[in-house]
Amino acid sequence: MSQAAIAASPEAAPARGGLVRDFTASIVVFLVAMPLCMGIAIASGVPPEKGLVTGIIGGIVVGLLAGSPLQVSGPAAGLAVIVFEFVRDNGLSALGPVLLVAGLIQLVAGVARLGGVFRAISPAVVHGMLAGIGALIVVGQFHILFDAKPMSNGLANLSMIPARVLGLSPFDWRASEMALVLGLVTIVGMLGWDKLKPKALSLVPGALIGVVAATVLAAVLGLPVARIAVPDSLSAAFAAPGGAFLDPLLAKPALLVSAVAIAFIASAETLLSAAAVDRMHNGVRTDYNKELRAQGIGNLLCGMVGALPMTGVIVRSSANVQAGAQTRWSAVLHGAWILGFVALLPWLLREVPMAALGGVLVVTGWKLVSLKHVKHLFTHYGPLPAAIWAVTFALVVTTDLLTGVLVGMALSLVELLPHVKHLNLGVHAHDHGDATNVELKGAATFLRLTKLNAVLEDLPADRRVHLDLGRVKAIDHTTAETLREWLARRRQQGNAVTVSGPEPILRAVPHAA
Repeated sequence: MSQAAIAASPEAAPARGGLVRDFTASIVVFLVAMPLCMGIAIASGVPPEKGLVTGIIGGIVVGLLAGSPLQVSGPAAGLAVIVFEFVRDNGLSALGPVLLVAGLIQLVAGVARLGGVFRAISPAVVHGMLAGIGALIVVGQFHILFDAKPMSNGLANLSMIPARVLGLSPFDWRASEMALVLGLVTIVGMLGWDKLKPKALSLVPGALIGVVAATVLAAVLGLPVARIAVPDSLSAAFAAPGGAFLDPLLAKPALLVSAVAIAFIASAETLLSAAAVDRMHNGVRTDYNKELRAQGIGNLLCGMVGALPMTGVIVRSSANVQAGAQTRWSAVLHGAWILGFVALLPWLLREVPMAALGGVLVVTGWKLVSLKHVKHLFTHYGPLPAAIWAVTFALVVTTDLLTGVLVGMALSLVELLPHVKHLNLGVHAHDHGDATNVELKGAATFLRLTKLNAVLEDLPADRRVHLDLGRVKAIDHTTAETLREWLARRRQQGNAVTVSGPEPILRAVPHAA
């Protein structure tokens, strides 16, 4: 490893005052995490303290064990929809044992070194899934802005929106009108702060500004709106498993399908988030199998205490990196701050209007619906990946999350059809003078992406690399996106990379030239 890479390593930072930076970063992440933990719990149809417990476990336990030192784990918007539907259909008591099984699946997958497999999922499927989840969160939390409960599914939520709006009256201010004002204050506060915040306060999260503004307004005016309900004691937030803990699974073995779905989606979101975090800093790279094992332990514990499922989350993780975190201690400390806040100041949480958290989730969901990504897919890879995104998005919104993901993954196989007889990929790396040559031979598809990633990530950071694509017969958009991200990361770190190959293959990999 080069001296520059060593200097940037988070694990080496505490000797040079990195612990101070971790301390300040942990406070920033804590302020970002608090409203999101509670808001995602409410969007999931469970009490807000369940999200806080997941944040505590994600910070303290998973933070200590994580394979991605700067990633922050906690309740994720990406699982809110599937948890909401599960709790609606099976009850909250069934979530614990199912989550325990999901954690065990992740733990076994990490021990079996399957972390790289999840990274081979088509970006079109993943981003289509996240966009669909974002849309469902927006239309569901829209009703929370009116102090009302969401409907049973996305289409019902969408169809009820006109009735909510038409039911407002400027001459008869009831709780729904007051709650809407507080929700809009939160949304405007978040968006306005993100646009206009002074540079000196750039690390203060917009969600905190929006929630504080709505809470102060509700308190000063004494508005009769619904507020967050949290238990008086911290112990009440943790539900110890009883003798009948596994009864829901024993009575209804079909719930195991939900456990597999939660494990799959949580793992994919976690590892994709970890890959994104790696692109934000030059320090220690993610050990994906170790991260998967840590997430499995975290979800196993969340299941045992009746909390929400967790994933690695990009919003909190990017705030962590931007705030200057150097090691895993920032994530651990943020969990400790949540624990202390819930233990010592539960009365303050009870002042927060439900509509304010609805506003936070509306903005969060809207940001997940990224049309930039589908435009990127269409521009660089053509109509098929964009169609995969659109079909996944539409099915997640109109049917359910698992159906959308499975159909999207099935459609990804269509890219393989023209090359079904030549799907093998050879990846050979050898030193040549002061450079390392990496030669690819065959069809570069997601079927061999785990093998390709292993070779690319094992390359020394201080050597020039030449990527030879001259014998590549075909490349799918999943592999092309992986190579694009790898090239961008190497060059951002100041490492020279050259790429050669036929023009059609080079065109498929953005920034290959």
